[in-house]
Amino acid sequence: MTVAAEGSPPLRLAGSRRSPLLQSEAVQGFALISPTFVYALILLVLPILVVIAHSFWTQNYLTIDHTFTLENYRIALTEPIYRDLLWRSLYISLTVSLLTVALAYPIAYFISFHGGRHKSLWLFLITIPFWTSYLLRVMSWKVILGYNGVLNSGLMGLGIIDEPSTALLYNSTAVIITLTHAWATFAILPIFVSLEKVDRTLVEAATDLGDGPLRSFLRVTLPLSAPGVISAALIVMIPTVGDYVTPKLVGGKDGVMIANAIQAQFGKASNWPLGAALSVTTMIIVSLMAGATVLVIRALQRLAR
Repeated sequence: MTVAAEGSPPLRLAGSRRSPLLQSEAVQGFALISPTFVYALILLVLPILVVIAHSFWTQNYLTIDHTFTLENYRIALTEPIYRDLLWRSLYISLTVSLLTVALAYPIAYFISFHGGRHKSLWLFLITIPFWTSYLLRVMSWKVILGYNGVLNSGLMGLGIIDEPSTALLYNSTAVIITLTHAWATFAILPIFVSLEKVDRTLVEAATDLGDGPLRSFLRVTLPLSAPGVISAALIVMIPTVGDYVTPKLVGGKDGVMIANAIQAQFGKASNWPLGAALSVTTMIIVSLMAGATVLVIRALQRLAR
C-alpha cells in the first residue's frame, strides 16, 4: 500500500503531462476525421495513382505490358484527333463557364438584393429542374433543338425560317446550350452566397459619396462577390471538360469531346494505357487552366478597385 501510495503521484503527474496533448481540440478533431479522411484518401488518391501508373504502360492485345514508356503521352499530345478533341473540350468548357456565370450573376443578384422575404422560395424554384434526371434534361434539349423540335416549329410559325434548320442540333453549339442550362444552378448558388455576404452599408456609402448604380456595382458589389464568381466558374468549368453524356446525345460528330475518346479507349478500343494517358493529360491541362482562371479573375478584381 505504501509503495502504491508513493508511486501514485508520479503516475498522476505523467498522466497530467499527457492529458493536455490528448485533450487538445486539434488532436481530438484529427481523431474524429481521420477515419473519414483515410477513407476519402483511398477513394480519391488511389484511383488516380492507378490511372497514372497505367498511363506509362502499353496494351498488348488482352494483356498489359508493364514496361515503362512515354509512347501514350506522345500519341495523346501529337495525334491530331486527340489534340483537336482536347482543344474543342477546353473551348466548350470555357464558353459554358462564361455563359453560365454571365446568366447566373443577374439571377443571384436579383434574389440577394431584391428577393426580400421570398429568397427561400426563389432558391427552391431554381432547384426544381434538378428533381429530374440529368439524362432527361439533356434529352429535353434534344427535343427542343431537334429538326422537328419546339424551336424550329416556333421559328417556322413566326415566319422567320421557311424550313426546319439542321444547325441547332448535333454540333458544339447544342452541347454549349445544354451544358449551360444543366450547370446554371451550380453557378447561381455560390454567387448568391457571396452576394449575401456583401455589406449593404458599403453600397449605401458608395451611393452617398456620389457613385451611381453602375459605378457602385463595379467598385463595391462585384469585387466583394468575386470569390463566388471564381467558385462558380471553377464548379462549372472543371466537370464540363469531362462530360461525355451530353456530347454523345446532342453533339453528333461535330460535338465530340475528349471524354468521349477516353471512354472509347477504356471501352470498345480496350486500350487502357492510352485512355489513362489522355485522362492524365486532360487533368493536368484543366488544373493549369483553372489556376489561370483564378489569377485572371483576381487581376480583374484588382483593376476594378
